[in-house]
Amino acid sequence: MSDKDMGLIDHLDELRKRLIIVAVAFVIFFIVGFAYVEEIYKFITRDIDKLAVLGPSDILWIYFMIATIVALVFTVPVIAWQIWLFVKPALSKKEQRTALFYIPSLFVLFVGGFAFGYFVILPIIMDFLTSIGEDMFTTMFTADKYFKFVLNMTIPFAVLFEMPVVVMFLTSIGLINPITLTKVRKYAYFVLIVTAILISPPDFMSDFVVAVPLLIVYEISVNLSRVVFRKKLRDQKKSEALDLEQQFEDSKLQKSEE
Repeated sequence: MSDKDMGLIDHLDELRKRLIIVAVAFVIFFIVGFAYVEEIYKFITRDIDKLAVLGPSDILWIYFMIATIVALVFTVPVIAWQIWLFVKPALSKKEQRTALFYIPSLFVLFVGGFAFGYFVILPIIMDFLTSIGEDMFTTMFTADKYFKFVLNMTIPFAVLFEMPVVVMFLTSIGLINPITLTKVRKYAYFVLIVTAILISPPDFMSDFVVAVPLLIVYEISVNLSRVVFRKKLRDQKKSEALDLEQQFEDSKLQKSEE
């Protein structure tokens, strides 16, 4: 077996190890979330009088969905840590320190995006949708519909709010740069607007309220990419200047020895 094949097998074994750790962490957090479903349920539905269920299976679905969300939230830093450990051998010392900085940021932004969707976007859209029909309909929520609505208003924000950190990291290791992000801005806007339309209720107000924060997050990502890119260029120039200075000193030393 060639060294190349051995290297590939080693990488696959390492990847399998990281995936197993993530899976075990997810199962542990899922069990913890399942144990506290009732408390989490009461918190999420504190502004709702009573949710209806259409069958016993809906109750089980709610339990599994809440436990899954808890597991997902707390597994994010584990995923980030395992990714860092997997790519660490291929990074320089400086890149390792940079990547290590981003791991807690991923968790903070994921939770921040989830909180933004739940505490800001969800109430706005919920109040708007219920107000336009309060004189015509008796509003009654089923647990299935309500929790799917909550998921649509929170999970996309939790994921997309991580965009600035991901963009900064990819810029720091040279995979992307602000010039590229600026060139593809119109395509990114299109994807984000389509995403907003898909996850929000079918009305213009909801689409607008969801789309605007996503576009703002993209622009923040572009500007942070510029900051990282400029710093990277300054560091490169400083490193080149030091190399030239060292070469000059070595040349002087060599001449003096001659």
